[in-house]
Amino acid sequence: MVKFSQRFKTELHIIFNFIAQNSKTRAGIFKDELLMQSKDLANLPFRFRKSVTSDNDNVRDFIFKGYVIPFLIQDDTIIVLGIYKANEWKF
Repeated sequence: MVKFSQRFKTELHIIFNFIAQNSKTRAGIFKDELLMQSKDLANLPFRFRKSVTSDNDNVRDFIFKGYVIPFLIQDDTIIVLGIYKANEWKF
């Protein structure tokens, strides 16, 4: 099961609005593809690199179109923590 933190939802909304300034269609496609691929994180989550923002081995980074999406592996649940690109992100 994949859950999305409030922080992720907020950060994704900001990115969506930024992309939508140029193209609402592109923003929608970006968001849809990201959410669809994020739902697959529960399948072999340790295949992703260990996060550079945390010392916890259960925090991993999913890379999507240049964006880093850190997520936490907690038993059978994946919690998507946030999304960032060039900005500094703290766990």
